[in-house]
This record gives sequence, C-alpha cells and structure tokens, in this order.
Amino acid sequence: MKNLQDWLAHCEQLHPQAIDMGLGRVQAVAHRMALRLDCPVITVAGTNGKGSTCAMLEAILLESGYRTGVYTSPHLVHFEERCRIHGQSASANDLAQAFAQVEAARGEVSLTYFEFSTLAILQVMAQAGLDVAILEVGLGGRLDAVNIIDPDCAVITSIDIDHTSFLGTDREQIGLEKAGIMRAGRPVVVSDPVPPQSVLDHAAALGADLWRFGQDFNFSGDKLQWAWAGRGRRYSGMAYPALRGANQLVNASGVLAALEVLRPRLPVTAQAVRNGLAMVELPGRFQIVPGEPVLVLDVAHNPHSVAALALNLDAMGFYPTTHAVFGAMADKDLQVMIERVGAVIDRWYFTDLPVPRAATAAQLQQQWQSQNHRADAQSSTHASPEAALQSAIQAANPADRIVVFGSFYTVGGVLKDGIPRLHAKHLST
Repeated sequence: MKNLQDWLAHCEQLHPQAIDMGLGRVQAVAHRMALRLDCPVITVAGTNGKGSTCAMLEAILLESGYRTGVYTSPHLVHFEERCRIHGQSASANDLAQAFAQVEAARGEVSLTYFEFSTLAILQVMAQAGLDVAILEVGLGGRLDAVNIIDPDCAVITSIDIDHTSFLGTDREQIGLEKAGIMRAGRPVVVSDPVPPQSVLDHAAALGADLWRFGQDFNFSGDKLQWAWAGRGRRYSGMAYPALRGANQLVNASGVLAALEVLRPRLPVTAQAVRNGLAMVELPGRFQIVPGEPVLVLDVAHNPHSVAALALNLDAMGFYPTTHAVFGAMADKDLQVMIERVGAVIDRWYFTDLPVPRAATAAQLQQQWQSQNHRADAQSSTHASPEAALQSAIQAANPADRIVVFGSFYTVGGVLKDGIPRLHAKHLST
C-alpha cells in the first residue's frame, strides 16, 4: 500500500460483510497491538446529537489548554476528518502508518472496514500524547468497535428509531444497545430528556453513577442567554452555542455534565466553557451558508433528526420557496422522513448516491409521490448531489433557500469541492 487511499481500498475488500457486529475480532487485534489510551476517555453514543456533543466537548477542552483527540464517523469529504488531534485532522501519512500497524498485527483475523479503520485511528490517538480522548460510537454501542476502550465517562444522547435491523425495533431495545458503553461504577451522562427505561435499568444494574437530564442537571434560558445547573455547579448568563438548532441546548447540557463529572482530572474554567461553546464548529449540522439564495446543510438521516430539521427550518422565518436536495439510504424510514419535512419543502431534487445502500433518486421520488398532497409541490431526479444542487441553484430566486439533507453522502457530495458560491448566478443580473 502506497498511501491512505490504498489502505482504505484494501480494507473494503477484507470482510464479507460491511457491518458485522461483535467485539471478538477487533479485541483480538487490539490485544496483539497492546493498544491502550493513557488518558481520560469520554465515549458518546446515541441516535442523534453525538457529533455535536463531541464537537462541544472538544471545543471547551481545547479552550482549557488540553491536547485533545477526537474520533467521529462517518466523514463528509475526506477520511482524515474522522480523527482530529488537537483540533486538526490527522495527517494521511500518520493514518497510513497506523493502518500498516493494524495489518501487521491482524494476521488471519478478518476485519470490516470500520473495525480496521477504528483500530488505526485509536493507534494514532494512542501515539499522540493526549490529555483526553473523545470517542463517538459508530453504530449502537455494546457491539461497536469503539467499545473495546473503557470510558471514564459515558455520554448517551437522544435515542430514537434507526438501524433497526441491527439494534432492535423500538427505543427500549435500541436504548439497551446504546447503554452497552456504560461501565460498572463509572459515571454515565444521559442527555435524552425522556430516556428509555432500559437505559436507566442498565445503569442501576451496573451501579453506574447516573447523571440524568432533568434530575442531576438542567438548563433554563430566554431569547438572549441561557444557564445550566448541575449537582454542585452552575453557569449563568451564557451566550447560546454557535451550533444552531432546537436540540443544541440539550446536547450542551450533557456536555457540561460530562465535564463536571471529569472535573477532578480535567478542570475547566467558566471562561473556557463560554469561549468553547461560542466558537464550536461542526459542518453539516444545520449549517447555514449565507448567500443568495441561502444554503442549509444538514446530515439529518432518520425521522427524529429530520423532524428537528423541519422545526429549525420553520424557525428561520419566511422564504418564498424552499428547494430541497435529498438523497438517503434505502434502509431508512423514507416515507416518514419525507412526511415530517414535507410541509416546508416546495421543490424536491432527489439524487442518487454513490453507495450500494442508497435509494435511487427514482425510488425517493416514488416515495414522495405516494404521500404528497400538495398540488403546488414539484420534484425532479438527478444523478448526483452536485447535479441536484446545480438544478436547484438555477431554479431558485435570490430570496429563496436551498436545504441539502438526508445523508452524510448527500451533504458531502455538495461539499467536496468546497462551499458552493450560490449567489454567483445572481451577481450578473
């Protein structure tokens, strides 16, 4: 293998299944590598809000002067985005060397793409001299490759229906899978305001130190500022987090609870909290790109996150026409996703995506047509997110807005060449 791209192509061919839940293979290889993180570890699981939670934790801890390592997945454009060391994406060369170390250790063990890349990223983090590691669970929790690392603090964000073929068909089953990141006697922060009973029961059975939203920590606020209160500490008069969206205060509250839990080992100042929340960035999470027309990028890819997107779009105010570029995986609850945002979308631009799991643009359009009751709504199909976006740009007026959502691949597809210059068409008119 000459470079990172060669290694990624190699990993895609190794295992007969793209997703093969279980820790046996990855634990065996990690043991051969003597893989360990010699710093406090925060592991974050949940259906929605994981990426935002990791980004806010990272921003505050960076402001506090700590050397952070963050593992998130999937990426939007470049694989290197999955691993950040001290706020910067890991280098392709460092990752390639870590892939070589995994290959040397695995021997006869067959690893999935995710398992192989997780071990490589953990190896990069282990060698980076970190003060703190933040790990986002890829799928579920109990059997996810990230769960080979014992967290000092577990965080469980909102739980909803997703990945039902792997995690279960209701919130109780899914919650129990997420709860698998807990460890006996160690703290767990649950930021879901109405968590499944299975999560609470599992924490009790383990004797975990449960920090529950609404009981052990909470927030309050008005239009100008917000406040947080935990078991023994308060923050007041804070500006709202830089990440937009109706759920971000819930996520931020869980972040502050986790930092309170780890205060004896990782103390942070009130100013670091304020600065971190004010400066945090996370592409593709209700990301608003100014211009004419305005562009909204959101990786919402299940009914719960799409419902939040609909609320956020509604709160933006009036736009004459809202255009939507939409591409999604075929195994999602597509009809519900389309229904939940349909009232605020006037023109749909359905797109193919470059992965076998994806629904075709024609299939998405058929799902929309089967439940559309708006005579004024329109739709079209396109071969790629870029082509769909260009069609939306050509059709949109300067006062309109365009939203791109449905998958990391959809948002990543329009970001791969940089933020589009949406207003360029109108500069010449």
